[in-house]
Amino acid sequence: MSHREFYRRQTRRKTSFAVFLLTFEMMRRNFSLPIYLRATLALATCALLLSYAPAPARAAQSASGTPQREQLLNGLPILLAYRPGDPMVLLKLRIESGAVFDLAGKEGEMALLSDLLFPDQSTRVFVTEELGGQFEVTTDYDHIDVLLSGRANEFERLADILRGAVVNMRINADDVARLRAERIKTARAASATPAAIADRAIAARLFGRHPYARLVAGTPESLARVERNDLLLARDRFITADNARLIMIGGVEPARAMRAFRQFLGAWRKSEALVPATFRQPPTPDARTLVVDQAGTTTAEVRLAVRGLARADRDHVAAAVLAALARGRWQSALGAAGPNNLTVRHEARALGGLWQMSAQVRSADVAQTLDAARATLRALATTQFNAAEFEQAKREVAASLTQTKQAAVAQADEWLDAESYKVTAADEQRALNELTPADVQRVAARLFRDAPVATVATGPGAELRESLARTTNGVEVFGASAPTQPPAPTRHP
Repeated sequence: MSHREFYRRQTRRKTSFAVFLLTFEMMRRNFSLPIYLRATLALATCALLLSYAPAPARAAQSASGTPQREQLLNGLPILLAYRPGDPMVLLKLRIESGAVFDLAGKEGEMALLSDLLFPDQSTRVFVTEELGGQFEVTTDYDHIDVLLSGRANEFERLADILRGAVVNMRINADDVARLRAERIKTARAASATPAAIADRAIAARLFGRHPYARLVAGTPESLARVERNDLLLARDRFITADNARLIMIGGVEPARAMRAFRQFLGAWRKSEALVPATFRQPPTPDARTLVVDQAGTTTAEVRLAVRGLARADRDHVAAAVLAALARGRWQSALGAAGPNNLTVRHEARALGGLWQMSAQVRSADVAQTLDAARATLRALATTQFNAAEFEQAKREVAASLTQTKQAAVAQADEWLDAESYKVTAADEQRALNELTPADVQRVAARLFRDAPVATVATGPGAELRESLARTTNGVEVFGASAPTQPPAPTRHP
């Protein structure tokens, strides 16, 4: 602080004090002043005194939509949103490493690691029943999220529960065996459905050995290969303070919150070096339609996919609008006899995205359905959209952007996504509002023009091969050995 500023503040303090003494002395001596002079003196005194009120007190009186940013010495970033009078508090922790870091052949490893954050079911019961809050742990390709909420007067207990998960994370053999068995049972039930088999086949066809070809939850076979040592290594590499972000929203003062976080999370280990998400780009997918034989089925699952856009790419909003447009055009191309459960979606992730068209059809209609899907992609990249279908597609995307979660959970997700992907919900809404048909057509050309397309059909193998025999792209039967070429004769000099 400069000397000039110091003396200016000292003068203001003396003036304020003098006005206060003058007002007090006149009241004590019962001076009779006109009412307007008394009111002026009273207001001046209040204004000068309030100007020196402590900053935290003034902040507590105003609600702000911007969180207060803090950081522990171990590198853990914390965003605080104090809501005076709110009886509840929410904590959301994000580990910035997800299923893309599963070891090869051991998909589902990071999902199993997230189970081990809270290996005892009693923790869930305590948070939901004793603290009256929420408990949720989720894993996707990009990160692991932990949601804890409860009464604000029990905030320190929530922070202590979080400490037990990340600071003192235990990985013993009994917990690994039990939770792995539960994961295998769930994966076996989920992977048996025709739709799940088709989704896994199209991901593997499109992404090859890239992590996006794997299932987040894993398969029974891959989960069985995950060992305790794999999980210990993953914990040491990824469950670290500087590889995480923490949000607190609710009726807990920032000073109290930071005191608890320093006490319970200050000892959380910092990594020596963060592991970057760098992977080799997948090869061009085979243009032939992959047929996966499923004996005993009467219908076929059809999938067509191209590689999509990353979440940080501004055009991913236009890709979502394209998905809505494609669904309507694909349905129209198939006519009244088309499938009712036809879907088109674009998933934007950290390292790229997935554009996928899906339908359940009769085996005899597989070729027609795939031809209509390919024609839809070509038309989207080359023809104009009419105003009605464009506005309808924008409305569908706007509805999907609207959060259906509780306000605090939605706010925490928005702030975390803004930190993880550097794109806010306001940015996405603004991009949608400013979107024009020309923008969407430009993105369609970017996605579909000369793009390699992967196609998969699952169902009764013989009927699928017969239906697809007329297509020009050819057919590959899953599990069939490739024809061997006869050896070339040895040439003698």
